[in-house]
Amino acid sequence: MKEGLNEEVQRHVLSAYVGPAKVRGENTIRIKAGDVHRDLHWVNRVPSVCTTLGSKKFQRETGMELVAKEGPPSGMGTRAVFTYHLSTGNESVRPDHEKGLLDGLYGIAADVFRELGGSENFIRKEREQLHFIKPDIEDDQAKKR
Repeated sequence: MKEGLNEEVQRHVLSAYVGPAKVRGENTIRIKAGDVHRDLHWVNRVPSVCTTLGSKKFQRETGMELVAKEGPPSGMGTRAVFTYHLSTGNESVRPDHEKGLLDGLYGIAADVFRELGGSENFIRKEREQLHFIKPDIEDDQAKKR
């Protein structure tokens, strides 16, 4: 399958900017759209480069966070500079204020399910009480005999 423009920009940024920055121990990098455009030997595709560098998908897939954007008001020029915070790999995707809330809920119903004979047993009993489930074909045939 042919690589799209976004994937090509992402691959290049990871190999030419992110990898070397991590080796140097840097946690912030600045990427100039015009440099990426030139490195890829593209013609008239600066808007594609800028769109990719500013997208949430790009940040999510590269593990980087866009912290600043400088350049022309349109944000679509060779002078547009994107500054990212690099993930160290030890960081969670969730912000710190969310971690405590969600971690506090982990296992909250464990005691309840244990008292009910385990989650599988509870689910099985609940399913047996459902009246809208159509009986198996074999059950229908047995009733007709």
